[in-house]
Amino acid sequence: MTPFGERLRQLRARRGISQKQMAHDLQISNAYLSALEHGRRGAPTRSLLIQICTYFNIIWDEAEELERLAGLSHPKVTVDTGGLSPRATRLANLIADRIARFDDATLDRLLAIIDSVPGIDSVPGSRPERP
Repeated sequence: MTPFGERLRQLRARRGISQKQMAHDLQISNAYLSALEHGRRGAPTRSLLIQICTYFNIIWDEAEELERLAGLSHPKVTVDTGGLSPRATRLANLIADRIARFDDATLDRLLAIIDSVPGIDSVPGSRPERP
């Protein structure tokens, strides 16, 4: 499941809306909505994201948070380490190789470390400038 899929499921559950009903109301297939929630599909299109926000009457900060989560919800990530140090390439490969075996506590520790690095923007798609 992706961060976006988890949040979407929470929104539906809080309002007691079935997946089938939401898919019907948004005029998308139930299979696509299920795939979004379960992480078999990445981020929704911008127009679908706006539809979802309207559907749940989400505005301002909550809408920005949902958009941020959508940007962080690509289930198949590609990391370009070209031009970065060998250590950066090693880190990317170690994470790719081992991430499936990390428990929640390990993931939380790693995320806390990454989030605590000063000067790194958390905007999806951004990356630090290369030396």
